[in-house]
Amino acid sequence: MDERSLIAVAGFIVLFVLMLLRVPIGIAMGVVGIGGFGMIAGWAPALNLLATSPLRTVTDFNLTLIPFFILMGVLATRSGMSRELFRAANATMGAMRGGLGMATIGACAGFAAICGSSVATAATMTNVAYPEMKKAGYSDEVATGVIAAGGTLGILIPPSVVLAVYGYITEQDIGTLFIAGIVPGVLAVLMYLLTVRFWYGRHLPPGEPFRMSNALAAMSDVWAVLLLFAAVILTIYFGLATATEAAAVGAVLTAVIGFVRRRLNVTGLLDSLVEALRTSVAVYTILIGAILFGYFLAVTQVPQRLTQFLIDLGFGAYGTLGLIMVLFVVLGCFLDAMAMIILMVPIVYPVIVALGFDPIWFGIIIVMTVELGMITPPVGMNVFVINSIARDVDLVKIFRGVLPFVVTDLIRLFILIALPSLVLYLPQTMK
Repeated sequence: MDERSLIAVAGFIVLFVLMLLRVPIGIAMGVVGIGGFGMIAGWAPALNLLATSPLRTVTDFNLTLIPFFILMGVLATRSGMSRELFRAANATMGAMRGGLGMATIGACAGFAAICGSSVATAATMTNVAYPEMKKAGYSDEVATGVIAAGGTLGILIPPSVVLAVYGYITEQDIGTLFIAGIVPGVLAVLMYLLTVRFWYGRHLPPGEPFRMSNALAAMSDVWAVLLLFAAVILTIYFGLATATEAAAVGAVLTAVIGFVRRRLNVTGLLDSLVEALRTSVAVYTILIGAILFGYFLAVTQVPQRLTQFLIDLGFGAYGTLGLIMVLFVVLGCFLDAMAMIILMVPIVYPVIVALGFDPIWFGIIIVMTVELGMITPPVGMNVFVINSIARDVDLVKIFRGVLPFVVTDLIRLFILIALPSLVLYLPQTMK
């Protein structure tokens, strides 16, 4: 093993030790990246990277969509759109057995379309839907399991912050990635609804009888969500705006809707800006650390060596893809979604390109794989978020509740791997 390989191995060991010591992932990656780069290329170039790379990242126009989408989600929450979505879904599906759980999935999907974060979706729906399901006689296991699974839709249904980060790292068009996520997102919602209906439905109580007047009244309140979705996704699809421009329009339009409906005031807007700023800083810190770590990977040639190693194993394209997905599922037991994407994609992406897979398709597949990590033990992020709000619910119960949805996710992954056209059809029809 040559000197660069030894430094690469030592760098990864130090990185995981720092993460075990609970050093923030962005800081850990930055420290290892600069340290490793300095040992190979010299300390003067390393310090120059430390001085210039963060500035280039925070001033990159393409990345400004991240704080805009985060702000859009915060403003939507403060404007009460999540509760309107839940009421509308419950009014249309709640009369069936398991209807309240299905309504929760539907509300999660709607909120994901204006939020872009799994954690935010899970936290919001725990506050909105969990009390209602408990009141209706749902067990803790079922109620929290449904919310945890529904929350994962936040990183798949566009706009998705994780998809945006994947696009930035791999230099793929972020708008195309968002459009590619629509069909898989719809498929995920349908399969989750079927899971609730047929896995849990026979054990769950029916809701209130269906009334057309109530359904129409509740549906009339979700115009704001539909308008926001159209303003962001349809403008991207028809080529009327870039993803960054659409994000800015979405954030401003959400604020305007909040003021017009008197759900938002100046104080609420300022609080939303502060909350969005805090979240954005955390994301940018991780991104800066990842970029510095990427320079370290480049000088050690880890991606190239891994590519050659995996190809030499002779497992074929889909066998190698399976190995990569298993690796992501295992890491998902210890890292959150953003950390996995930022840490692992620069390493495995060259392998995917060398094997001939479409980068847009792989982005959707790997984000879906990351979803599994959001709800699998021991560190399923959505599960811990729900537990932090519903403190009387044991973690084991929540993990048991999400088990049927893990099976559903695996089936969905198999379908989209077997039929890549489901992912690529809409991007190919874009203006």
